[in-house]
Amino acid sequence: MKISKKRKLLYIVSVVLVTIYLIWRIFFTIPWQTNIFVLIFALLLVGNEIISNATAFLLLILRISSTGKLQAKTSIPKFMPHQIVPEVDVIIVTHNEELALLQKTINAATFLKYPDKSKVHVVIADDGNRPAVRELAEAYGVQYIGMTNNTEAKSGNINHALKQLHSPLFVIFDADMIPFSTFLEHSVPFFTKNIDDLANDEDQVKPLGFLQTPQSFYHVDIFQHNLFSGKSISNEQDFFSRDINVLNGANDGAIFTGSNAIFLRQAVDEAGGFPTDTLTEDFELGAKINIAGYASISTILPESAGTTPLDVKGVIKQRVRWGRGVMQSTRNLHIFTNPNISFMNRVILINSYLYWWSFARRLVYIAAPVLYALFKVQVVNANFWLLLVLWAPGYFLLHYALSISPNHIRTEFWGEVQETFFAPYLFIPIILETLGIKAKKFKVTIKNAEASIIDRIYVLPHLMLWIITLFAIVKFNYGKWGSEIMMGSIITFWLLLHFANLTFSIFVALNRTNYRNSERFARKTTGKIYIDNGETARAIEIDDLSESGILFHFASSKNGMAVDQDFSGILYYENQPIEISGSIIRILIENKVTLYGATMSASPETANRHLQLIYDGTNKLLPSEQDGWITPFDTLQINLQIRGGQWRQKINLWRQQVRRLLHLS
Repeated sequence: MKISKKRKLLYIVSVVLVTIYLIWRIFFTIPWQTNIFVLIFALLLVGNEIISNATAFLLLILRISSTGKLQAKTSIPKFMPHQIVPEVDVIIVTHNEELALLQKTINAATFLKYPDKSKVHVVIADDGNRPAVRELAEAYGVQYIGMTNNTEAKSGNINHALKQLHSPLFVIFDADMIPFSTFLEHSVPFFTKNIDDLANDEDQVKPLGFLQTPQSFYHVDIFQHNLFSGKSISNEQDFFSRDINVLNGANDGAIFTGSNAIFLRQAVDEAGGFPTDTLTEDFELGAKINIAGYASISTILPESAGTTPLDVKGVIKQRVRWGRGVMQSTRNLHIFTNPNISFMNRVILINSYLYWWSFARRLVYIAAPVLYALFKVQVVNANFWLLLVLWAPGYFLLHYALSISPNHIRTEFWGEVQETFFAPYLFIPIILETLGIKAKKFKVTIKNAEASIIDRIYVLPHLMLWIITLFAIVKFNYGKWGSEIMMGSIITFWLLLHFANLTFSIFVALNRTNYRNSERFARKTTGKIYIDNGETARAIEIDDLSESGILFHFASSKNGMAVDQDFSGILYYENQPIEISGSIIRILIENKVTLYGATMSASPETANRHLQLIYDGTNKLLPSEQDGWITPFDTLQINLQIRGGQWRQKINLWRQQVRRLLHLS
């Protein structure tokens, strides 16, 4: 995708303005004459400003350097008639996941499309050596590689499996990441094309080491779920997977994110296999492959979908492990001094490293205006008007430049909310890992853990910061009028911004119950419903379905059914029948179309096809972009209305219980 000259100019002007501001901040605003503690915090603040803006500059550099490359790097090639399609090992890595979850991934792997299916070898790598998993593999006719006494976590499991496999390409899937049927058709051609390109111009073409497809999820994450924004905010991980990593790949340095990737076996062997001395073997392996002289790319469209934890505790533990792992891996790789790392690859790795420091920076940013508002601790020694002139244009222009990404995945505001939410829990682990205090033990994130009342304890840091910030806003502005309010407007701006971020963080940390047992997917297919003991067949069109339910309408508006009416029928997946039976549980009308919701189950003989119909493709009921019409104010209003109503119900219920007890006494 080509960046217009106007946008390039915007990037350059914003960088210049911010650079001028930073030079002024460094040389003219640090309170050198104050006490040592204030000076240390002032230096921390300006240092964080430099690093924060540097990461923004790095992102703009990636966008500019990717101009003209994205289309060529991400356009899916086709298999050429003269090429022999290579053998591929599809490795599904499992540790202790539930069999029902693993079954969906194995089932989908058997439906992978490929010009020669005999060259696709599905392998289950199980370091638990569980008999039940072996039986599941046998039931699906796929290879099982068990392992006992694994002391090297996921890397040890994969390395053990690779010793017994020999295909030139292999794919890695986590147990919960369900591949789409097009995965191999949309990934292997990148390698066959690369082989042709190398044959034609070996000096100008890098060999392709691996291809990463985006991490995608078929249900909402904690931000979407807990903020009642499952229709308006894209998944928190989309920004990296479908934007940042695609830019990395345009510069031959896509980062391996642990699953949904296909590798050239030779590249992995040259990199020394999967590393075992880090919590993020994926990040480190990808970098080692790049350092070995191989390119890595990331595609734009997802080719698989999986689960993400919905409990706050699980999400935080997952991010702590990722953050610690990246600190370990960047230290192992010597990203700042290693002469074998190319310039753009170093930019990408440093950008990844600095990201994990954004959470500590966020706490410093929250503290700075609070210290001034409550205690008159001045960490920026500046005239108001000079600060306004030098800071505001660059700040707002840079934020605008960062927000006009072509894909509209995330706004800067929601990025700050996410940083604020994770900040209290990540800054200490990152500091400890940087100091060499390691957490070596690998723990698989439990993706289907239920949120509990105990998770509410995670709201305490945000709640304390929220109360302090609110008090600071009131104290700082109380009794001020006219020009006094104007002169304090920058402090008030930062306090209000952090107050908003903390408010949303509290809503996220409070959690809410997930009542759905299985996810609904928007799937457009056809079928038939049989009623009257199978004597009458009526054509239907599917609107959405899940593992236990279906929403459909009749092809003819003349047909209809009643609640509690039983039926049998047939659905179709790629013209293959799926036998179903069920019962109508609700009837609704949308856009003048009568929709029928029903419980449903598939026959044992067609159950695998039913699973494939559900999970083959992204869940289009979830947003892939930010809804520009829904503002943060709208989201805040929605949360206050819904949560306020829930709290009123709980209070009324509590009152009724108290009255009942008083009446009994």
